[in-house]
Amino acid sequence: MSSALPSTPAAAPPNRALVQRLFGLAWRYRLHCLQVLGIQLLLLTMGIVGLSFTGLGIDYIRHRMDGTPLTANRLHLTLPVDWPPLQVLALLAGLILVLALGRALLNYLYAVSINVLVQQKLVVDLRGEVYEKLQRLSFRFFDANSTGSIITRVTGDVQAVRMFVDQVLMQSVIMVISLSVYVIYMASLHPGLTLACLATTPVLWLMSAWFSRKIQPEYAHNRTLVERMVQTLAESIQGIAVTKGFGREAENRAKFDAANQACYDQQRGIFWRLSLFTPAIGFLTRVNIMVLLGYGGWLVAHDRLPFGTGLIVFAGLLEQFSGQINNVANIVNSVQQSLIGARRVFEIVDAPVEVKSAADAVRRPKLTGEVRFENVSFTYDGAEAVVRDLDLTVRPGQCVAILGATGAGKSVLMSLIPRFFDPTAGRVLLDGIDARRLDLDDLRRNIGLVFQESFLFSNTVAANIAFGHPEATPAQIEKAARIAAAHDFIVGLPKGYDTVLGESGNTLSGGQRQRLAIARAVLLEPAILLLDDPTAAIDSETEHEIFDALDRAIAGRTTFIVAHRLSTLRRADFILVMEDGRIVQRGTHEELMKQDGPYLHVADLQLVDGRELQQLKLKEGAA
Repeated sequence: MSSALPSTPAAAPPNRALVQRLFGLAWRYRLHCLQVLGIQLLLLTMGIVGLSFTGLGIDYIRHRMDGTPLTANRLHLTLPVDWPPLQVLALLAGLILVLALGRALLNYLYAVSINVLVQQKLVVDLRGEVYEKLQRLSFRFFDANSTGSIITRVTGDVQAVRMFVDQVLMQSVIMVISLSVYVIYMASLHPGLTLACLATTPVLWLMSAWFSRKIQPEYAHNRTLVERMVQTLAESIQGIAVTKGFGREAENRAKFDAANQACYDQQRGIFWRLSLFTPAIGFLTRVNIMVLLGYGGWLVAHDRLPFGTGLIVFAGLLEQFSGQINNVANIVNSVQQSLIGARRVFEIVDAPVEVKSAADAVRRPKLTGEVRFENVSFTYDGAEAVVRDLDLTVRPGQCVAILGATGAGKSVLMSLIPRFFDPTAGRVLLDGIDARRLDLDDLRRNIGLVFQESFLFSNTVAANIAFGHPEATPAQIEKAARIAAAHDFIVGLPKGYDTVLGESGNTLSGGQRQRLAIARAVLLEPAILLLDDPTAAIDSETEHEIFDALDRAIAGRTTFIVAHRLSTLRRADFILVMEDGRIVQRGTHEELMKQDGPYLHVADLQLVDGRELQQLKLKEGAA
């Protein structure tokens, strides 16, 4: 019952603010993060120790071959001099093997730990937080954002936020610690060689900063294109009957192909830039190896650096250093994706909840049903008023019918009662209390709703009827179904009340779906019923059956009915006629039929149509 205009988007938060929030998100899981970092520190230590054992073994082989003296090693490990050479080498090989097995086990634990952290905790929690926020947002938000956009944010963008933790934060911390250890160790072996081999590092950081600025807008544009593709897919599925009815399958396929191709072309541009950036980083690290071979080889030749525990270990450390540097490209790529995803996810998390219970909300588990509008006006985001200057009092148990052309403000008037929107001027009172002061859950549990196009969930018939009252007994569900004239067709379904409906109840006719919606509203036994043209999709015979039953259901309940048929309007205690957001006529059917105005005009049209139909039937009978 809403038609809100898109709200003006807030200014996008700067990257620094996003990073701070992402750090805050990671802080929630700090114990798991520390566990993962601890495993990585053990892996780093074991890798360096294993490399040192390898260098020591090479020096020992040279010592046995040509008598080259063994120099002190960083592990301060003394090899047994009275052992046969093969036993010494077997000892070193055994130690290296044990370390390798230990690293394999730790790598397994690391993979499990990081997946538990991000996939079983962070992603699940964040999706739940986003979904919970979506449940509390007003209709205005959903009118301003497409289904495709919301789905993409809850799925793909949450995964992008996950990337910040495991592929940016964790990898960056691991990289900083690893690089620091490698540099300190290399500097302890030979400071001059370390400076020479790492001379290209500043160039690498400059390249990374430049690439980061260039690639971020591309990722933002990519998310927009993905949204459009998802929206095109969602619309094509929801409108498949219209597509087939007009024979537009080929055109729809071409539209989707165009959206899909746009994503492909734009993503290919990102990959092209990334495929240039990554080898450029790799080239710089290879330059370091060239310097090592030239300068380091000269140092070994002049006995200024040991071969095994010096050059070989240094080469291994530099190779590990280069591997971490090569990871910079992946981190830069991931940080841009995560920032774009985080911005879009936090737009939902930070969206203002426009309608919520007041801090000192009044609890009213059961209302009597008095509704009063006091000089109520409503506008969407400061635009032209949709309803204006409404003054109306409805006593408990009265039935009010509302008539008006499309856009007259009928649905908005009804939307103000359950606080789907709050009035921009005036107030709506229930039982003499401003609706904004009532507890929101209490308020809405006192109101039964039947929309013009009722939505059914992919669940059993019984579960759909009991949606607002899950604790209802089978007897209560059946009673509500009988009131809505739905029991007979339900028992004719394959499994009766346990029949599982298809998506949106698409296996039922429009009239059947509407009757289930009426049963769902009646089951609540609410003080107030809001029926937004409930018989629009129902034939005259079924309408008669439903309203005969509803005459009993609405007894003692305040009821608002948006209707256009005289058969429905006549049942009301009084009728409101709306034009341009104002009430231009009010009274009973008999009173309004005596007044020259919009109601009489509508009634005359329907009466003329009825007389013509009756005359046609008489002619067919005479023939």
